Amino acid sequence: MAFNMEGEIELPASREMVWSMLNDPSVLKACIPGCEELSETDGGFQAKVKLKVGPVSARFSGHVQLSELDVPNGYRISGEGEGGIAGYAKGGATVRLKDCDVGTLLTYQVDAQIGGKLAQLGQRLIAGTAKKLADQFFQTFRDQLQKEPA
Repeated sequence: MAFNMEGEIELPASREMVWSMLNDPSVLKACIPGCEELSETDGGFQAKVKLKVGPVSARFSGHVQLSELDVPNGYRISGEGEGGIAGYAKGGATVRLKDCDVGTLLTYQVDAQIGGKLAQLGQRLIAGTAKKLADQFFQTFRDQLQKEPA
C-alpha cells in the first residue's frame, strides 16, 4: 500500500539550531515515539522502534540514509524497516528548512510503501496513526529546542 503525507511546523529557533538537532541521535531518540535504540551510521541512522498501529503491535528495526544534503536547508531521508509478521515500511521524506517570523519553518513530504499486516489495516488508520506520530515527534522536538540555550 502506498502512503503519502505532508506537513509543516514553525519552530522557535534558527535554521542552524534546527538542523543541528535534526542530526543529533540523542535528540532524535528522545523525539521519535517508541524509539528504543538509535545510533548513527555512515550517512544515516539505525533504529529500533516499538509501535502500535490499531490492533497491530511490533518492534521495527530499520535504517535510514541521508542524501541531497543542503546544510542547513534540508535533505532527503530514505530507508526501510522490518516489523516481522506485522510487516514492513520503506520510503522516504524530503525535509526543508527556511527562515520565518518565529524562527524556522520546517516542511516535510513523506512517501512510503507499507506491506504485511499493517497494509491490511487500511489507508485511513495508517494515515491517522502517521499523523499522530508526526505530531508527537514535532511537539517533543519543539520541547527539546526550547530546552537548548539560544
